[in-house]
Amino acid sequence: MSPNSVTMVDGYVPVIDIAARHDESGRAALAEVIGKACRTSGFFVIVGHGIPAELIDRMHTATTTFFTLPDAEKDRFASRPGFSGFRRSGGTTAQSLDRRTPPDLCESFGAHVTGELGDQEREALGDYWATWKLANLWPRTPADFKDTWQEYMTAIHALAADLLHLCARALGLDEDHFDDRFDRHVSSLVANFYYPQVDEPLPNQLRRGAHTDFGGLTVLYQQDDKGGLQVLQGEDTWRDVRAIPGSFVINIGDLMALWTGGRWVSTMHRVVNPERADTSSRLSIPFFFQPNHDAEIDPLPPLSPVPDQQRPRSVIAGEWMAMKTQKLFAPAQ
Repeated sequence: MSPNSVTMVDGYVPVIDIAARHDESGRAALAEVIGKACRTSGFFVIVGHGIPAELIDRMHTATTTFFTLPDAEKDRFASRPGFSGFRRSGGTTAQSLDRRTPPDLCESFGAHVTGELGDQEREALGDYWATWKLANLWPRTPADFKDTWQEYMTAIHALAADLLHLCARALGLDEDHFDDRFDRHVSSLVANFYYPQVDEPLPNQLRRGAHTDFGGLTVLYQQDDKGGLQVLQGEDTWRDVRAIPGSFVINIGDLMALWTGGRWVSTMHRVVNPERADTSSRLSIPFFFQPNHDAEIDPLPPLSPVPDQQRPRSVIAGEWMAMKTQKLFAPAQ
C-alpha cells in the first residue's frame, strides 16, 4: 500500500482502506495518511477494518429494535442515579462549548467498559461525578441486546487501540506511546436514535448540535442509507460526510488534539435535520475511546518556540471529560 492508494472525498475527509495494517510497510503508509487527515480535518473514514459485517448488522438490528419499543418499555431501563442506560433526551451537545440551543432531537443509550465493575471499583474512578462510574443497565428486549453490545464493544475497542498505535506512529512516536494512558480506559459506547421528525424543529434545533468530541478517539458507525453528519471546514463551511456501506468514521477529540501540542485538530461537527418531507429515523453508534480517568494529558513540545503563556497546559483526562459531559446534560436554557 502507498499513500497514493487513498481515495479522497472532497480532499477534506479521506476514505482510507486500512486492510494493510497487519503489514509493516502498510502500517508506515497508513500512519502517513492518517497523520495528514488529523492535521487538516481531524476526520477520516475507514474501510477494510475487519469488523465482521454480521456483527455490525446484528448490532444495528438489536439497537433499532430497542429504540422502537413503546416508551414505557424503554423507560424501564432509563438512566438513573448510579446507572447508565436509556435517555429520552440525548442532551444538548452545543452546551459542551457553552453555546445555548434547544435540546438535540434524539434519544440515546449508553454503556461503559467500566460499567460491569463492582461498585467500589467504579467509585474509585475519580472523586467527582462521571458517567464511567455508573453501572450498565441492560435492556431485556431484545434478548440478545446485552451480548451483542458487549461483543461489539470488544471488537471496536481492539480496532480503536490499533488506530491509536497508528496515530502514535504518525506523530513520530513509538506505537505503544499512549498505551500506559489507556490500560485502564473509561471508554463508552453510545447509540443515538434520531427519531422521525413529525413536528417543526425549534430555531437552531438539530439532531445533534455543533460540538467537538471530548476525549481521545471516536469510532462511529452511521446508518448506511442515511446522511446528516457534517464536519466544519474553515469558519463557516459545513461538509457532508457520506455514509459509506461497511465503513466507520474516525475522528480525534479534544484531548488527543491537546496531546499533540496543536499539531492535530479536534473539529466541530453536527448532525443536521432531514428535509421536512422526510420522516425516517436514523441510527448512529459512536465508540468513544477515552484515556484512563487519571491520565495526565501532557502536550508534546511545540514545533517552534512560543512564549510559555501560549503553550497548551496539561489537564487530567477524567476531570476534563466529566466537566464537558456535565455541560452536555445540563438543563437547556
